[in-house]
Amino acid sequence: MTDSAETQSNAMWGGRFSAGPDAIMEAINASIGFDQRLYAQDIQGSRAHAAMLAAQGIISAADAEAIRDGLLNVLSEIEAGAFPFRVALEDIHMNVEARLKEIIGEPAGRLHTARSRNDQVATDFRLWVRDQCDAAIKGLEALMRAALVQAEAGAGWVMPGFTHLQTAQPVTWGHHMLAYVEMFARDRSRFIDARARMNECPLGAAALAGTSFPIDRQATAAALGFDRPMANSLDAVSDRDFALEFLAAASICAMHLSRLAEELVIWSSAQFRFVALSDRWSTGSSIMPQKRNPDAAELIRAKIGRILGATVALFTVMKGLPLAYSKDMQEDKEQVFDAADTLMLALAAMEGMLGDLTVNRANLEGAASSGFSTATDLADWLVREAGLPFRDAHHVTGTLVALAESRGCDLPALSLGDMQAVHPAITESVFEVLGVHNSVASRRSYGGTAPDQVRAQVARWQEVLG
Repeated sequence: MTDSAETQSNAMWGGRFSAGPDAIMEAINASIGFDQRLYAQDIQGSRAHAAMLAAQGIISAADAEAIRDGLLNVLSEIEAGAFPFRVALEDIHMNVEARLKEIIGEPAGRLHTARSRNDQVATDFRLWVRDQCDAAIKGLEALMRAALVQAEAGAGWVMPGFTHLQTAQPVTWGHHMLAYVEMFARDRSRFIDARARMNECPLGAAALAGTSFPIDRQATAAALGFDRPMANSLDAVSDRDFALEFLAAASICAMHLSRLAEELVIWSSAQFRFVALSDRWSTGSSIMPQKRNPDAAELIRAKIGRILGATVALFTVMKGLPLAYSKDMQEDKEQVFDAADTLMLALAAMEGMLGDLTVNRANLEGAASSGFSTATDLADWLVREAGLPFRDAHHVTGTLVALAESRGCDLPALSLGDMQAVHPAITESVFEVLGVHNSVASRRSYGGTAPDQVRAQVARWQEVLG
């Protein structure tokens, strides 16, 4: 640390320490390396605070104007990459205030009246996380639109539906895509809900007990776009629920992205060939020239580890902290910053992959027609048309599946005589339900896979998203 930097650092602490911390203490204590990302929110909060102080007669209008202009100058310097961030000043708040003093002089010292770094950082961080909720909502809406394009195009494309990754019943490509639209819609709603809950303003709580100055917390809350001030000063400076809730929503969203990424990896394999990823989202092998690796999907699949890890880390930081503020809480930001960056990258990459995705309809339909996927349709027909109890129908169907399997064919290839030998009530009309297109068309219950149901759900979501 230079003599001038040490002197300035000590001055910021009002002479409490006679000598600056050594290099190790400085390194562990400083957060400017990462919390400089809060610069816009810090300046936004300081401008609102200064305006309120002037409106309340706590500082003069002239000082408030000097502070406002000086903060805008600082903002311009940071955005231009010309701001001298200093580790000796620890964090973004002290860096901004010190630079403000260099620019405007004495009035800068009045900015921190009726405010602590505790409520200042809580406000800055809450503003930043609120912005990230907005970004996640927009990213999810873009991804949902990309999935809806796929769903609309493939409303009638038949594919196998799986349970246990085994062929179960035929569904449509559109229906499968809509399943992810529903998942991403819930993610969107979680971010919307989290944003609404966090939209209370900590500013004015000061260090932990409030302040004796006649401040107007309603005014600063409104100026910063919050619904109201937080009602308890202890809670205001010590709460990080908003960050935890953001991370929890991000973790669930990342899990959904990972599930879709896993399906893209499987579907693009030579064994499935359901889809082909574009060259933009694939890479080649360094030794095997025939390969196209789904690297983007695999990386998205892995991102849940980082985001969930950040969630666990912050829960661990917060779990044993007494009220109100402890320095442990400085460990909140890096985790959230990384998780937010990771989530937005994964959302954008998945949107791009879905937009470029080529679907092999012939392979989808061929796979849907294998594996006795219409066995359930046969059992339902026996109940509906032949009057069998479902358990008896299940047994008859199982016998016919075993017969078809022994002959190396699928159910529709059995003759009517073969079927009647198992149960005489079976008639020619059974073949109407054994084709995969007939099967999906019959699933017309709300939320079912029938093409008309898929198109109705696509239209509903298109209206919701605008």
